[in-house]
Amino acid sequence: MPEGHTLHRLARLHQRRFGKAPVEVSSPQGRFAASAGLLDGRVLTRAEAHGKHLFHRYGPDLVVHVHLGLYGTFTETPVPAEEPRGLVRMRLVGATHVADLRGPTACELLTDEEVASVRARLGQDPLRRDADPDRAWDRISRSRTSLAAQLMDQKIIAGVGNVYRAELLFRHRLDPMLPGRALDRELWDDMWTDLTALMRDGVRKGRIDTVRPEHEPKATGRAPRVDRHGGEVYVYRRAGQPCLVCDTEVRRADLAGRNLYWCPTCQPAA
Repeated sequence: MPEGHTLHRLARLHQRRFGKAPVEVSSPQGRFAASAGLLDGRVLTRAEAHGKHLFHRYGPDLVVHVHLGLYGTFTETPVPAEEPRGLVRMRLVGATHVADLRGPTACELLTDEEVASVRARLGQDPLRRDADPDRAWDRISRSRTSLAAQLMDQKIIAGVGNVYRAELLFRHRLDPMLPGRALDRELWDDMWTDLTALMRDGVRKGRIDTVRPEHEPKATGRAPRVDRHGGEVYVYRRAGQPCLVCDTEVRRADLAGRNLYWCPTCQPAA
């Protein structure tokens, strides 16, 4: 599932390519046809993201909410628009580009009140200016639940997925199973600052890089990582391989149905 940086990157792209101008909106697949008919020809006033959710605002009570889920994708091509291929849930045609949305978990037209309800269920998004790390800290510091589980809880921190979770814990040498209530406040502040910087870098690059300069391929002489997710990382999807810092074998375990990766030496049990 795409992590938060991907949705913020899409929001910026859509704002640049389709924002502040009338947009042709259609649903070749048909499942979004009624809503598309209400939007066709309107001006896309703003595209924004909160966590893993994308919002296209066309005016009061006219907001398209998209959640890509596991299989959703946007593909974009220059105009003129070719005939849609596959099951295109929503098509946007602007002055210069065409965007086709396929396979999302959600693509729905909401009122402003409904959007507020969606956002009220989400936690603090490090990529938003209105994020409040103190509110996330209040939730984390009062819980016996592991840091690994809380970092993936979208009601606490919106936008963090499996990659940022694993890498943030490694970079701060934290046992993934450490209870939130055992975390030091100063360390949490450092983690939030680091997470924000990593995710902003992800927005700029379109991929997740978490490895510090001294551990990059050029510095160590190792081959660059080859993985469909791209990016240089410390532990994510590196189970059975040597840690880039201490050579200990990276471990993997299941936590709430998701793979958890960590180095038992660099992240010793508390």
